[in-house]
Amino acid sequence: MVASTLSQFRSPWTRTIDLRAELRVAWAWLRRPGLPRRIVPTIREHLGAAPASTAYAFTLFVTWWTLRGVGGTIERRLIFSASTNLYNMRHNPVQVLVASAFWTDGGFPWTTIAGFLIVMAYAERWLGTGRWILLFATGHIGATLLTVTGISNAIDHGLIPHKVAVAADVGTSYGFSAVLAALAFRFRGVVRLAWAATILMVLGAALWIGPTFTDYGHLCAAAIGLLVGAAATTFWRWLKRKSSLRAETAQP
Repeated sequence: MVASTLSQFRSPWTRTIDLRAELRVAWAWLRRPGLPRRIVPTIREHLGAAPASTAYAFTLFVTWWTLRGVGGTIERRLIFSASTNLYNMRHNPVQVLVASAFWTDGGFPWTTIAGFLIVMAYAERWLGTGRWILLFATGHIGATLLTVTGISNAIDHGLIPHKVAVAADVGTSYGFSAVLAALAFRFRGVVRLAWAATILMVLGAALWIGPTFTDYGHLCAAAIGLLVGAAATTFWRWLKRKSSLRAETAQP
């Protein structure tokens, strides 16, 4: 009964698109008359269909604005208290795993906010809000745990200094990398392979050229996103084939 119900559900992991066809549709939309008056309603529709990504971007702006007004000393304390470094992960793991994803270190995070309003919102519209949150959280938590484990082993073997155990480490990049990698499964054939290969090559090159624990975390997060996408796609395709075989068998 459960398998039959699931087979009738069309999972977003099996709803792939042809990139060329999508680009042709987008180009036709741009060439239609009245482009200026269509932009605002389209943006409103896009963001309205991705409430989690939109709220996340707004939260990042609020936390950045908060840090601007508290002074340098308090800012460093807030960033440290939310960092997923080795020290905090040993003492307050749940708190920092959640808090770290909502803070950014440095100047105004305009690229991060734009990424959420464009790329992450697109991914949320494809997967649905619940799946998007789950995938983002899996990438963020999984990559953080792998990174912290690597740091702990490196410190124990004297490969990196002990000060790395208390380094600042906040941001959305691990979850973002996981979702970005999983977006490969939105496409078909060569585009899917090229998307996945490009992400792995770029992140792998960054780790090779100037290795940091953050680069290691990005690569781990991308791998997690690809594994989740591959597992989900394989499962739903298997379920669909199984349902088709049962339907053929039931026919007289």
